Amino acid sequence: MAVSFPDLHTEAGLKALDEFISGKSYISFDKFTKDDVKVYAAISEKPSENLYPNASQWYETVLAKLAPSFPGKAVGVSLGQGSTAEAAPAAEAKEAAGEDDDDDLDLFGDETEEEKKAAEEREAAAKKSAKKKESGKSSVLLDVKPWDDETDMKLLEEAVRSVEMPGLFWGASKLVAVGYGIKKLQIMLTIVDDLVSVDNIIEEYLTVEPRNEHIQSCDIVAFNKI
Repeated sequence: MAVSFPDLHTEAGLKALDEFISGKSYISFDKFTKDDVKVYAAISEKPSENLYPNASQWYETVLAKLAPSFPGKAVGVSLGQGSTAEAAPAAEAKEAAGEDDDDDLDLFGDETEEEKKAAEEREAAAKKSAKKKESGKSSVLLDVKPWDDETDMKLLEEAVRSVEMPGLFWGASKLVAVGYGIKKLQIMLTIVDDLVSVDNIIEEYLTVEPRNEHIQSCDIVAFNKI
């Protein structure tokens, strides 16, 4: 809802502002916004403390907020008419706020849908980027057991290494004797935690057709975060 005041150079305008600001710290209740700067810029000097106490207090509050932005400008205020100490920062504030010459002031200029969407997209991109940076890696030692001593261990290892996916990196391997002429394959792999699940590799790739022709079972021997 748009809220407007009469000409803020008139008594009627200042009275309307004084009534509107009653009980509030700023135009938008308790939050300092560009609307405060716009209204401040439309007033040539501080409203009379006796006639417009609410507007006067609000004016001083806004002036204190703006003072750091205008070094060298007088931050003291005067009740006298045509005060140059206030006119200068008011002019600066008008320029900063991009104030038009219209008397009606839009005090509740909410963000457009495009601005909200752009802000949401920036926030989502920032979160995604942060998540990528925080994504860890793990080093895993896997035991891959054949069906029997007649299993071709070279073909078994080829079957294991044929599993490829983003975030999965196969490393060194060796054959370890189990007994009765049977050997198992011990193989290292590195995974990106957010992309790869070792349980998923075992259950959905290594121990199903066609790889289960060579592979009887798999066990995780060691799992360490890098």
